[in-house]
Amino acid sequence: MRDRICVLFLALALGNPWGTRAGEGDILLPDIGGNTSRMSADEERRLGDEFMRQVHQQTMLITDPEIDEFINHLGYRLVSNSDYKRGNFHFFVVKSRMINAFAGPAGHIGVNSGLILTADSESELSGVMAHEIAHVGQHHLDRAFDTAEKLSLSTAGAIIAAILLGSRDALLAEAAIAATMAANIQTQLNFTRAHEREADFVGIQILQRTGYDPRAMSIFFERLSQSDRMYDNEVPEFLRTHPVTTDRIAEARGRAERFLPLTKLENDGIMFHLIRAKIQVYSDDNAKYVAKTFAKQLEDKRYPNRYASLYGYALALLGSGQYEQARKHIEQVIREDRERIPYVIARAQIDLADGKAEGALAKYREALKLNPRNVPLTRYFINTLIQTAHWQEAGTLLAQELAHQPDNAYLHQSLAKVEGEMGHPGAAHRAMGEYYALIGQATASLEQLTLALRQPDLTAEQRLQIEERIKLLRKVVIDERQKSAPPDKYIHKNIL
Repeated sequence: MRDRICVLFLALALGNPWGTRAGEGDILLPDIGGNTSRMSADEERRLGDEFMRQVHQQTMLITDPEIDEFINHLGYRLVSNSDYKRGNFHFFVVKSRMINAFAGPAGHIGVNSGLILTADSESELSGVMAHEIAHVGQHHLDRAFDTAEKLSLSTAGAIIAAILLGSRDALLAEAAIAATMAANIQTQLNFTRAHEREADFVGIQILQRTGYDPRAMSIFFERLSQSDRMYDNEVPEFLRTHPVTTDRIAEARGRAERFLPLTKLENDGIMFHLIRAKIQVYSDDNAKYVAKTFAKQLEDKRYPNRYASLYGYALALLGSGQYEQARKHIEQVIREDRERIPYVIARAQIDLADGKAEGALAKYREALKLNPRNVPLTRYFINTLIQTAHWQEAGTLLAQELAHQPDNAYLHQSLAKVEGEMGHPGAAHRAMGEYYALIGQATASLEQLTLALRQPDLTAEQRLQIEERIKLLRKVVIDERQKSAPPDKYIHKNIL
């Protein structure tokens, strides 16, 4: 039964295919069972690990240090102004043009790059994230326990297939859902209405406490709702999983008005616009086209933020190989604004791409003297050291970063490269084993750690640690194989 619940939770987290519209009525919150979890901490952690394993397999995450730092800093700032614990959350950005955000088990909250590009302000993005934080904090996924107990495994399998396989098996999934969901659908719809209303209410409170415009949530929802008619059959995924009506928008606006007037909007600074510009460059493979887009904004003086458009233009020029023009525009934005960290990184990356590696390294070293613990600066510096074969210095910095973030998969991946180049095959395989374990690929991790034990460069203590890790991973692999066996004709062998 626990496995059935795990499958259903994953389906709900990635998107509820039978989501409903919010109910009418007053703005009092419904009584939906308190905000305590029915799950143990270990159950929730394992469920979160399974969720992230699916995320890594089904999507592409943006791992850029600046974007990752921004979304997590923003998320934790919102959490710190809520009634929830910071350690229960993890934020990440999915590279996808789809307008969506979702809350998964164990506090894993994903935001699509398409949604960030659609938001007009940091307040609007924060409104969506606060809404998802509320879903997690109020244990809305966990509250589906009662319904999950009543669902058959074939039903859960059909739902997960509809979500993860999408159009590939659309007809099969729709037929299965139509045949099996009729008896359970109304109960699940009632949960959806209550959850959305509560997440709106709590999210608005979090916005106000953090210094954002509490009206931003309803403004963003309303703009999405108005644009719905332009999408025809391609409705934004966020509207599918978070249905919005005029009643719900009005209700959210009414709640927000209770917090007005604001004495000061403390946030909505330039960093949102800079990150948004960077994502715009990252989201399009045609850098020349993106450069023309930013050039047109600057020429027409139609931009959300001039500095962000200059910065985005420089990045797009860098991406299209126009290094001198890129350098000219990044220097221009520094003169007009000031020497912000994103500009420093962009300037160093231009030098690196233009064959001026020592100049890039010098810029990073100078900036790190003034900002010694800046994570994006440090990560970009490490990447540049690796690209320029400064293995020893890169290895030292990676060890320091891993001491602060031992669960960062991509630091382990970089360490594997460095250890291999330094002639430490055992350490390299061990680091790759940790990388695979952290992204949920237990079999690949087991293979790498087994290879590590065959190498001569490990100490006795390191071998004992690896052997213990292998024991744990073997249990995970056995569990994965058991779950991958299709229990009925609707379960695809690679879903679970």
